[in-house]
Amino acid sequence: MAHRYSNLDPSHRPHSASSVWRWAVTDRLLGRRRRCPPGPAARWVAADLELIHEDSKRPRLTWIGHSGFLGTLDGASFLVDPVFSPRIGGVYRRCCPPGLRETDLPQLHTVLVTHNHYDHLDAASIDGLSPSVPAVVPEGLGGWMRRRGRPVVELGWWQSTRVGPLDITLVPARHWSRRRINDTNCSRWGGYVVRAGEHAVYHAGDTAWFPGFSEIGRRLGPLTAAMLPIGGYDPAWFMERQHLNPEQAGQAWLELGAIWMVPMHWGSFRLTDEPLSEPRARLHEWWAENVDDDHSRLTDPAVGETVILGGTRDT
Repeated sequence: MAHRYSNLDPSHRPHSASSVWRWAVTDRLLGRRRRCPPGPAARWVAADLELIHEDSKRPRLTWIGHSGFLGTLDGASFLVDPVFSPRIGGVYRRCCPPGLRETDLPQLHTVLVTHNHYDHLDAASIDGLSPSVPAVVPEGLGGWMRRRGRPVVELGWWQSTRVGPLDITLVPARHWSRRRINDTNCSRWGGYVVRAGEHAVYHAGDTAWFPGFSEIGRRLGPLTAAMLPIGGYDPAWFMERQHLNPEQAGQAWLELGAIWMVPMHWGSFRLTDEPLSEPRARLHEWWAENVDDDHSRLTDPAVGETVILGGTRDT
């Protein structure tokens, strides 16, 4: 029998079949689900390919869209949860183009995958990368990569590996995994802290609120930037067990102690009931009420935009 993984708190389990039925069918039929137009998607800009391919140690992040990023630390480039496809799982279409294409990428040291949900692990996007680029994945996902001929390192929570100058650590998250009907939680999920030189960045993957953010910051900080999901929260009764809302993401940034916050998981695909741009608006409202600065530490890039960490944005 396949090993089943669980969250740190054993009460943090996936929804029961009856809850899924209520969310997917009953509440929709009874008109209890929020109905509103999708509204505008995230802003898109043409990627600065000269900056992306710059041969320097300037630390930078480029938002591909949703949870996908290209990062460069100490001159080494890596991908996290890249999705270049026009649809995820063959169902949910992109509402704005990806910020990068496979042909735009610099030489990569590695690709990181946080978990196996289709909006984070896209087969076509992984297959489009050079087969020599090694993958780093949570426990249980190594076989998926090896079957595609890709070298892979599997990590448990708090385990680390080194790829070139990059120190990569898988950290806990409150979520779950499933690729097929019968493989719930057969692979682990998590976030990553990637450190090189003087800089470290945290990518949360998918996570709900849990009392682990301060520990991540304490054990692996100081953190230059935290990429935190802000969308996928409506209806709250169903989604709050697996995703952060914007206000919780802001509080997680405070507990992590990161210098910069980089919001993600919004504006590219409409997977839940809130309008596409609502998460960003709510985060800015929270920031104005809770952070004593002029939004200078909230990077809020457009899709395709590159943020130079510790410097100014490229647009």
